[in-house]
Amino acid sequence: MKLHVVVSSTRPGRVGPLIADWFAGQVDPDSDKGGFDVEIIDLARVGLPMLDEPNHPAEQQYVHEHTRNWSASVAAADAFVFVMAEYNTGFTAPLKNALDYLYSEWHHKPVGFVSYGMTSAGSYHTLSVGAQTIADAAWVYAVPFAEVSEVAGYLSFDGSGIEVLVTDD
Repeated sequence: MKLHVVVSSTRPGRVGPLIADWFAGQVDPDSDKGGFDVEIIDLARVGLPMLDEPNHPAEQQYVHEHTRNWSASVAAADAFVFVMAEYNTGFTAPLKNALDYLYSEWHHKPVGFVSYGMTSAGSYHTLSVGAQTIADAAWVYAVPFAEVSEVAGYLSFDGSGIEVLVTDD
């Protein structure tokens, strides 16, 4: 099965890719045991502009190449995990935008969440808002959530990049 781990933050200096890499490393790839073929999808690299399709996404009559590429990527996945940064007690605009681009491609696929907040323990807010949006899109919850609170306490910012201070020990 194909699992897309979607990084929701597109901001420079973000930690979402580190968390997505960590999560992907926890997933059992052994297909004989029902494991997943994991692909990390970084919305910063997908590069969707604010929704610019003239037709409703349920019609799947996409006029832009970026939308056709996004549609093919989402349609190819069997399940999703969204790595969701908390921004002002909600989830990111790029993720909402990416969700809104498509319709049928999302339906009836399992979804889980890994949320994080930099200085607050409030990533619960991100999950509650995100979960409501997902539920309304007719997806299926596989795992309610994993929360990484106060992620700034686990990272070192030295000007040259980000170092993860937590190990798997």
